[in-house]
Amino acid sequence: MTNRFDLQAHLNQIYAEYPESHRLPVIGITGNYENLTCKLGEGYYKSVVAAGGIPIVIPPVADKDILVGTLERIDALILSGGGDFNPLFAGEEPSRGLHDINQKRDLPELMITRLAYNRQLPILGICRGIQTLAVALGGRIWQDINEKTTMKHMQDADRSEQTHSVTLTEDSMLYGIYKPYLAPDDAPVLLVNSFHHQSVREAGDKFRVVAKSPDHIVEAMESSEHKPIIGVQWHPECLDEGLPLFRWLVEEAKTYRRVHDLHDRILTLDTHCDTPMFFPQGIHFEQRDPRILVDLHKMTEGRQDATIMVAYLPQPKIGETFSSLVDFDVPGPTEYADLIFDKIEEIVRANRAYLSIARTPADLYEDKRKGRKSIMLGIENGLALNGQLQNLQHFAQRGIVYMTLCHNGDNDICDSARGCNTHGGVSRFGEQVIREMNRLGIMVDLSHANEKSFYDALDISNTPIVCSHSSCRALCDHPRNLTDEQMRALAAKGGVAQTTLYHGFLRAGDEEATILDAIAHLEHAIKVMGIDHVGLGTDFDGDGGVRGLADSSELINFTRQLLARRYSERDIQKIWGGNFLRVMSLVQNSKQ
Repeated sequence: MTNRFDLQAHLNQIYAEYPESHRLPVIGITGNYENLTCKLGEGYYKSVVAAGGIPIVIPPVADKDILVGTLERIDALILSGGGDFNPLFAGEEPSRGLHDINQKRDLPELMITRLAYNRQLPILGICRGIQTLAVALGGRIWQDINEKTTMKHMQDADRSEQTHSVTLTEDSMLYGIYKPYLAPDDAPVLLVNSFHHQSVREAGDKFRVVAKSPDHIVEAMESSEHKPIIGVQWHPECLDEGLPLFRWLVEEAKTYRRVHDLHDRILTLDTHCDTPMFFPQGIHFEQRDPRILVDLHKMTEGRQDATIMVAYLPQPKIGETFSSLVDFDVPGPTEYADLIFDKIEEIVRANRAYLSIARTPADLYEDKRKGRKSIMLGIENGLALNGQLQNLQHFAQRGIVYMTLCHNGDNDICDSARGCNTHGGVSRFGEQVIREMNRLGIMVDLSHANEKSFYDALDISNTPIVCSHSSCRALCDHPRNLTDEQMRALAAKGGVAQTTLYHGFLRAGDEEATILDAIAHLEHAIKVMGIDHVGLGTDFDGDGGVRGLADSSELINFTRQLLARRYSERDIQKIWGGNFLRVMSLVQNSKQ
């Protein structure tokens, strides 16, 4: 037996093998503040240790470098219990039932909660912590529930004593955590402790209520966006029955770290975004701009390496002029596309330490090695050629990697999925365009084309074609989506189809599409075409974005879902751009 006072003997046990220890997930816990002291109840850190994590205490400091630096080093966050919030943070005046507020904690904790949410960290909010989630993320709290309760929620018993029940929602994460501990015939009920006079009043859009007390006080809520975030009103760290929650958090922290490590090794490419559509609003790509879904902050939060940013050109209807449909004063479609590319290049120059324009797959990998994000250029709607074949050479020199032959409406190249069958497929001019794209090493993109145009282009092109943002018609019957037959034909020619996130292409009817619908479309495409012919083209800022994959900051959740379905790292890389880049390399290497 080691002498407990023999320091060297303890150290010898550490150094007796290599490595010295195994990496455990790091769980940050917000510290309470009282009497000039940052402190933490022992139940929090002991529960984390018992669950297999490393606890660290986060002091109440609102400095941005400290907050961001802390989040870069932890794998999950616990928002601990404590005193009342200053109601001004919730846009309210104090009620008579308000107790002592904690001015040291409020701002740092609200900030770290928002920042952690944007980074997709697993979060567990406890007592005050569930209220922190509500105040920080769009909900509301009761300043004093004694106005509406019939039960005592501030117990006098020891904290380890259960004093009332809560009923769980059976389709919730929380119920899934506790179900193994309930008898098969038991009602979904937990016995908990209770030390609060405030509670969540409205969960807000980002959460759903999943447990209530008998007097209908909100006792738990969790993410409505398929994210690992749970808030509970009781104190599980004081209960023997509370350990499952901490085990859940530690397991989610392991997944979070695994996803982050995977993103360090793979290249993540979104093959279609429409952010230039917001250029007339004077957006700021270097800021976390709420008007756009893709910017440097969101790409960094979601661990996204690259995007193909397109110059989108609306298709005029009969009697309309192109200039009447765009916000910039330009002579015509070609000049408009050039203006968009000029503005993208301005953004890149202003942020050249962090951002680059890539023209080849090799450029993308070089940017990743140097820690830069990449933008590739594309054209959405061959109207940009303005009927002049030589303009393809011009755009090839500008560095475009693909051109979508049409958009919503027939043009002089081909018929659209939302057109009038003007040409009966690809026009004679369109055939010239496709052959010239082959010659110049530009990928042919058939998203938006109708079926006849699709099959015509497939026959005409000497190189594989792509559908940069199209989902599966078998799951959502929309003419913009691809039939199983189209996908098989595409795969047979070596092409790829990139699942898109526009809700109307993922789910028919009024029910909201989510990340789970996007995964269902991806997996259907894999079933039909095989793993070598799929990917993701979000259509962010072009009406793309669904619950759980709402912007670039949430793209890491896509990888999390793939890992949960046991896709290998090799297959995840294929999905995250490897397949698309294979086609790009083939097309670019085939140019004459």
